[in-house]
Amino acid sequence: MERRTIGAGALAVGAVGLGCMPMTWAYSGSRQRGDESVRAVHRALDLGSTLLDTADMYGPFTNELLIGRVLKERRTEAFVSTKVGLLVGEQHIVANGRPGYVRRACDASLRRLQTDVIDLYQLHRADPEVPVEETWGAMAELVRAGKVRALGLCAVGARGGRRSGAGLHDATLRQLRRVQQVFPVSAVQAELSVWSPDALEALLPWCAAHGVGFLAAMPLGNGFLTGTLTPGEGFEPDDVRARHPRFTAEMMAANQPIVAGLRRVARRHGEHVTPAQVALAWTLAQGRHVIAVPGAKRERWVTENAKAPSLALTSQDLTDLAQLPAAVGSWD
Repeated sequence: MERRTIGAGALAVGAVGLGCMPMTWAYSGSRQRGDESVRAVHRALDLGSTLLDTADMYGPFTNELLIGRVLKERRTEAFVSTKVGLLVGEQHIVANGRPGYVRRACDASLRRLQTDVIDLYQLHRADPEVPVEETWGAMAELVRAGKVRALGLCAVGARGGRRSGAGLHDATLRQLRRVQQVFPVSAVQAELSVWSPDALEALLPWCAAHGVGFLAAMPLGNGFLTGTLTPGEGFEPDDVRARHPRFTAEMMAANQPIVAGLRRVARRHGEHVTPAQVALAWTLAQGRHVIAVPGAKRERWVTENAKAPSLALTSQDLTDLAQLPAAVGSWD
């Protein structure tokens, strides 16, 4: 697989990584099977999808434990990215950016992942009660201690830190400017896909200008851009899409022209090319500093996703995709 670099440290990873969250959290619980997911991780490494993206809050904790089963055997082949800063309660999620907590959380993640070092340690969300510089300083200490190789920042959510009239990523850009004064940012993770292109406006250019890698989260639109979801089919209660405004039956039907556009482009490249591969290729075409991180929990989808970097979209393909209608139904 094509290799791309993250940050000034030139950390090399496959252009398409593996988002591990669906394996144990946030998506249909009845379809989560540990052994099947472990096979999917092994398949990803076999195909060059070396970036494994997880977080301590996924599960919580079970996602890192699952990835640790693979890392115990194949640590040298993987680029491990995990996150800190969010605690999961019974019915809520809260941020914790206190330095002492960050240090303890890192040690716990290392144990669960069965590794001596985390390649990329990301701040999941800044704690509103703690200056972000203090949290980032604690994370920088982990780099100096040899427990972490590089630091990353996850973008503030669409509903968090949004000022009236402000751009979607203004709050994230403010955080980036602050933490860059403490320790270099190697990567930023934010949603980027054909139906959520907001990062193209300011966040992606900022990363390119500062030599920062961009981890494109949800490049398949939570599965919608694969074309495998049926409007009105419904989701299990524990599935995040059951509460997402874009996944009501009405909105899924309204957004079908986006999937249809992906299918048209896919057909130009052969009968075996899928809408998902076109969506991933579009994401990768947005910059050499972009790494796509689609979530998957089955070998089949991992294998399909890994073929996307070899799909060369033409200028006409990109023009047609740019002219697709904007998605309707969003967190805003």
